[in-house]
Amino acid sequence: MTDRLKGKVAIITGGVAGIGLGIAECYVREGAKVVLTANHNVTAGEQAVAQFGADNALFIQQDVSKEADWQKVIAGTLEKFKKLDILVNNAGIGGAGVAIEDESLADWQRTVDVNLTGNFLGMKAAIKAMKDTNEATGSIINVSSVAGLMGLPLAPDYSATKGGTRLLTRAAATSLARRGINIRVNSVHPGWIDTAIVPEAAKPQILPTIPAGHMGEPKDIGEICVYLGSDESKYAIGSEFTVDGGVRA
Repeated sequence: MTDRLKGKVAIITGGVAGIGLGIAECYVREGAKVVLTANHNVTAGEQAVAQFGADNALFIQQDVSKEADWQKVIAGTLEKFKKLDILVNNAGIGGAGVAIEDESLADWQRTVDVNLTGNFLGMKAAIKAMKDTNEATGSIINVSSVAGLMGLPLAPDYSATKGGTRLLTRAAATSLARRGINIRVNSVHPGWIDTAIVPEAAKPQILPTIPAGHMGEPKDIGEICVYLGSDESKYAIGSEFTVDGGVRA
Protein backbone atom coordinates (compact mmCIF):
# COMPACT_ATOMS: atom_id res chain seq x y z
CA MET A 1 0.00 0.00 0.00
CA THR A 2 1.25 3.47 -0.89
CA ASP A 3 -1.81 5.39 0.40
CA ARG A 4 -2.31 7.32 -2.82
CA LEU A 5 -6.07 7.30 -2.15
CA LYS A 6 -5.97 7.36 1.64
CA GLY A 7 -9.09 8.98 3.10
CA LYS A 8 -10.96 8.97 -0.22
CA VAL A 9 -14.39 7.39 -0.74
CA ALA A 10 -15.21 5.91 -4.14
CA ILE A 11 -18.32 4.49 -5.78
CA ILE A 12 -17.47 1.83 -8.38
CA THR A 13 -20.42 0.62 -10.43
CA GLY A 14 -20.16 -2.94 -11.67
CA GLY A 15 -17.44 -3.25 -9.06
CA VAL A 16 -17.90 -6.87 -8.04
CA ALA A 17 -16.31 -8.72 -10.98
CA GLY A 18 -13.98 -8.28 -13.95
CA ILE A 19 -12.62 -4.79 -14.55
CA GLY A 20 -14.72 -3.32 -11.74
CA LEU A 21 -13.31 -5.69 -9.16
CA GLY A 22 -9.80 -5.04 -10.45
CA ILE A 23 -10.36 -1.31 -9.91
CA ALA A 24 -11.75 -1.96 -6.43
CA GLU A 25 -8.74 -4.09 -5.46
CA CYS A 26 -6.35 -1.34 -6.52
CA TYR A 27 -8.39 1.30 -4.68
CA VAL A 28 -8.53 -0.59 -1.39
CA ARG A 29 -4.80 -1.31 -1.67
CA GLU A 30 -4.22 2.44 -1.95
CA GLY A 31 -6.30 3.24 1.14
CA ALA A 32 -9.70 4.12 -0.32
CA LYS A 33 -13.10 3.14 1.03
CA VAL A 34 -15.25 1.65 -1.75
CA VAL A 35 -18.95 1.34 -2.45
CA LEU A 36 -19.49 -1.44 -4.99
CA THR A 37 -22.67 -1.83 -6.99
CA ALA A 38 -24.14 -4.44 -9.31
CA ASN A 39 -27.62 -5.21 -10.53
CA HIS A 40 -27.67 -9.02 -10.55
CA ASN A 41 -24.47 -10.41 -9.01
CA VAL A 42 -25.41 -9.97 -5.34
CA THR A 43 -23.36 -12.96 -4.18
CA ALA A 44 -20.21 -11.53 -5.74
CA GLY A 45 -20.94 -8.22 -4.03
CA GLU A 46 -21.16 -9.89 -0.65
CA GLN A 47 -17.94 -11.80 -1.36
CA ALA A 48 -16.15 -8.57 -2.30
CA VAL A 49 -17.17 -6.94 0.99
CA ALA A 50 -15.89 -9.99 2.84
CA GLN A 51 -12.61 -9.76 0.89
CA PHE A 52 -12.04 -6.08 1.64
CA GLY A 53 -13.62 -5.93 5.08
CA ALA A 54 -16.81 -4.18 6.16
CA ASP A 55 -14.84 -1.16 7.36
CA ASN A 56 -13.49 -0.62 3.85
CA ALA A 57 -16.34 -1.67 1.58
CA LEU A 58 -20.10 -1.54 1.11
CA PHE A 59 -22.22 -3.34 -1.49
CA ILE A 60 -25.48 -1.88 -2.80
CA GLN A 61 -27.62 -3.56 -5.45
CA GLN A 62 -28.26 -1.08 -8.25
CA ASP A 63 -29.72 -0.72 -11.73
CA VAL A 64 -27.64 2.19 -13.05
CA SER A 65 -30.36 3.14 -15.54
CA LYS A 66 -32.77 4.03 -12.70
CA GLU A 67 -32.46 7.46 -11.08
CA ALA A 68 -34.06 6.18 -7.88
CA ASP A 69 -31.30 3.58 -7.57
CA TRP A 70 -28.67 6.29 -7.89
CA GLN A 71 -30.33 8.21 -5.08
CA LYS A 72 -30.22 5.01 -3.01
CA VAL A 73 -26.51 4.50 -3.70
CA ILE A 74 -25.61 8.09 -2.85
CA ALA A 75 -27.64 7.93 0.37
CA GLY A 76 -25.99 4.64 1.38
CA THR A 77 -22.53 6.01 0.64
CA LEU A 78 -23.05 9.14 2.71
CA GLU A 79 -24.64 7.22 5.55
CA LYS A 80 -21.64 4.89 5.89
CA PHE A 81 -18.70 7.02 4.76
CA LYS A 82 -20.06 10.60 5.09
CA LYS A 83 -18.71 11.91 1.78
CA LEU A 84 -17.93 11.10 -1.85
CA ASP A 85 -14.58 11.78 -3.55
CA ILE A 86 -14.57 9.52 -6.61
CA LEU A 87 -17.12 7.99 -8.96
CA VAL A 88 -16.03 5.25 -11.36
CA ASN A 89 -18.79 4.67 -13.91
CA ASN A 90 -17.79 1.15 -14.89
CA ALA A 91 -21.10 -0.75 -15.20
CA GLY A 92 -22.00 -1.72 -18.74
CA ILE A 93 -23.36 -4.38 -21.05
CA GLY A 94 -22.01 -5.64 -24.34
CA GLY A 95 -25.09 -5.11 -26.46
CA ALA A 96 -26.80 -7.38 -28.93
CA GLY A 97 -23.74 -8.19 -31.06
CA VAL A 98 -25.58 -8.08 -34.39
CA ALA A 99 -25.52 -5.99 -37.55
CA ILE A 100 -27.43 -2.73 -37.20
CA GLU A 101 -30.24 -3.79 -39.56
CA ASP A 102 -30.89 -6.88 -37.43
CA GLU A 103 -30.99 -5.16 -34.05
CA SER A 104 -34.31 -4.64 -32.29
CA LEU A 105 -35.27 -1.29 -30.85
CA ALA A 106 -35.65 -2.94 -27.45
CA ASP A 107 -32.05 -4.24 -27.50
CA TRP A 108 -30.75 -0.88 -28.69
CA GLN A 109 -32.62 0.97 -25.96
CA ARG A 110 -31.43 -1.34 -23.21
CA THR A 111 -27.79 -0.81 -24.18
CA VAL A 112 -28.28 2.96 -24.28
CA ASP A 113 -30.09 2.92 -20.93
CA VAL A 114 -27.30 1.07 -19.12
CA ASN A 115 -24.14 2.27 -20.87
CA LEU A 116 -24.95 5.92 -21.56
CA THR A 117 -27.96 7.01 -19.51
CA GLY A 118 -26.47 5.19 -16.52
CA ASN A 119 -23.31 7.27 -16.83
CA PHE A 120 -25.31 10.49 -17.15
CA LEU A 121 -27.33 9.68 -14.04
CA GLY A 122 -24.20 8.74 -12.12
CA MET A 123 -22.42 11.95 -13.03
CA LYS A 124 -25.47 14.02 -12.14
CA ALA A 125 -25.85 12.35 -8.74
CA ALA A 126 -22.13 12.36 -7.93
CA ILE A 127 -21.58 16.01 -8.78
CA LYS A 128 -24.43 17.02 -6.49
CA ALA A 129 -23.06 14.82 -3.68
CA MET A 130 -19.54 16.18 -4.13
CA LYS A 131 -20.89 19.72 -3.96
CA ASP A 132 -22.83 18.93 -0.80
CA THR A 133 -20.20 16.95 1.11
CA ASN A 134 -16.77 17.57 -0.36
CA GLU A 135 -16.55 21.30 -1.08
CA ALA A 136 -17.21 20.65 -4.79
CA THR A 137 -14.00 18.69 -5.34
CA GLY A 138 -13.61 15.18 -6.69
CA SER A 139 -12.92 12.95 -9.65
CA ILE A 140 -15.30 11.17 -12.03
CA ILE A 141 -13.89 8.39 -14.19
CA ASN A 142 -16.03 7.05 -17.03
CA VAL A 143 -14.94 3.63 -18.28
CA SER A 144 -15.57 3.73 -22.02
CA SER A 145 -13.83 1.43 -24.53
CA VAL A 146 -11.66 1.50 -27.62
CA ALA A 147 -15.01 0.86 -29.32
CA GLY A 148 -15.87 4.44 -28.38
CA LEU A 149 -12.90 5.64 -30.42
CA MET A 150 -13.13 3.44 -33.51
CA GLY A 151 -16.46 1.55 -33.55
CA LEU A 152 -16.88 -2.21 -33.82
CA PRO A 153 -18.64 -3.68 -36.89
CA LEU A 154 -21.08 -5.94 -35.03
CA ALA A 155 -21.56 -3.67 -32.04
CA PRO A 156 -23.38 -0.55 -33.23
CA ASP A 157 -25.24 -0.07 -29.96
CA TYR A 158 -22.18 -0.69 -27.77
CA SER A 159 -19.96 1.53 -29.93
CA ALA A 160 -22.49 4.35 -29.94
CA THR A 161 -22.84 4.33 -26.17
CA LYS A 162 -19.10 4.20 -25.60
CA GLY A 163 -18.55 7.02 -28.08
CA GLY A 164 -21.32 8.96 -26.40
CA THR A 165 -19.65 8.42 -23.04
CA ARG A 166 -16.45 9.86 -24.47
CA LEU A 167 -18.11 13.11 -25.52
CA LEU A 168 -20.32 13.28 -22.43
CA THR A 169 -17.08 13.15 -20.45
CA ARG A 170 -15.52 16.01 -22.38
CA ALA A 171 -18.64 18.17 -22.24
CA ALA A 172 -19.05 17.74 -18.48
CA ALA A 173 -15.34 18.23 -17.81
CA THR A 174 -15.09 21.53 -19.64
CA SER A 175 -18.38 22.77 -18.17
CA LEU A 176 -17.24 22.12 -14.61
CA ALA A 177 -13.79 23.59 -15.18
CA ARG A 178 -15.10 26.77 -16.81
CA ARG A 179 -17.47 27.29 -13.88
CA GLY A 180 -14.60 26.99 -11.42
CA ILE A 181 -15.83 23.68 -9.99
CA ASN A 182 -12.93 21.41 -9.06
CA ILE A 183 -14.56 18.12 -10.05
CA ARG A 184 -12.50 16.50 -12.79
CA VAL A 185 -14.04 14.16 -15.37
CA ASN A 186 -11.95 11.85 -17.56
CA SER A 187 -12.51 8.69 -19.58
CA VAL A 188 -10.64 5.39 -19.74
CA HIS A 189 -10.75 3.27 -22.91
CA PRO A 190 -9.81 -0.38 -22.32
CA GLY A 191 -8.99 -2.74 -25.13
CA TRP A 192 -9.26 -6.51 -24.76
CA ILE A 193 -9.14 -7.34 -21.04
CA ASP A 194 -9.05 -10.95 -19.90
CA THR A 195 -12.32 -11.32 -18.01
CA ALA A 196 -15.14 -13.85 -17.96
CA ILE A 197 -17.08 -11.95 -20.62
CA VAL A 198 -14.48 -12.83 -23.28
CA PRO A 199 -15.24 -16.34 -24.59
CA GLU A 200 -12.30 -18.74 -24.59
CA ALA A 201 -13.18 -19.77 -28.14
CA ALA A 202 -12.72 -16.19 -29.36
CA LYS A 203 -9.24 -15.66 -27.90
CA PRO A 204 -7.30 -17.27 -30.80
CA GLN A 205 -8.87 -14.69 -33.14
CA ILE A 206 -8.40 -11.79 -30.73
CA LEU A 207 -4.76 -12.26 -29.72
CA PRO A 208 -3.22 -11.65 -33.20
CA THR A 209 -4.90 -8.23 -33.28
CA ILE A 210 -3.09 -7.06 -30.12
CA PRO A 211 0.45 -5.71 -30.73
CA ALA A 212 1.43 -6.50 -27.11
CA GLY A 213 0.70 -10.17 -27.84
CA HIS A 214 -1.59 -10.73 -24.87
CA MET A 215 -4.80 -9.48 -23.32
CA GLY A 216 -4.77 -7.01 -20.46
CA GLU A 217 -5.61 -7.74 -16.83
CA PRO A 218 -8.32 -5.97 -14.81
CA LYS A 219 -5.61 -4.36 -12.66
CA ASP A 220 -4.23 -2.65 -15.79
CA ILE A 221 -7.40 -0.58 -15.78
CA GLY A 222 -7.34 -0.36 -11.99
CA GLU A 223 -3.92 1.29 -11.98
CA ILE A 224 -4.90 4.07 -14.40
CA CYS A 225 -8.04 4.62 -12.31
CA VAL A 226 -5.86 4.99 -9.20
CA TYR A 227 -3.97 7.77 -10.97
CA LEU A 228 -7.17 9.49 -12.07
CA GLY A 229 -8.70 9.20 -8.61
CA SER A 230 -5.61 10.60 -6.90
CA ASP A 231 -4.43 14.19 -6.62
CA GLU A 232 -1.58 13.29 -8.99
CA SER A 233 -3.98 13.80 -11.91
CA LYS A 234 -5.16 17.27 -10.85
CA TYR A 235 -4.42 18.73 -14.31
CA ALA A 236 -6.17 15.95 -16.26
CA ILE A 237 -9.53 17.38 -17.33
CA GLY A 238 -11.64 15.85 -20.10
CA SER A 239 -8.78 13.57 -21.14
CA GLU A 240 -8.94 10.12 -22.75
CA PHE A 241 -6.70 7.34 -21.46
CA THR A 242 -6.41 4.36 -23.83
CA VAL A 243 -5.18 1.11 -22.28
CA ASP A 244 -5.26 -1.47 -25.08
CA GLY A 245 -1.89 -3.13 -25.59
CA GLY A 246 -1.21 -1.02 -28.67
CA VAL A 247 -4.34 -1.82 -30.68
CA ARG A 248 -4.78 1.84 -31.63
CA ALA A 249 -1.10 2.78 -31.68
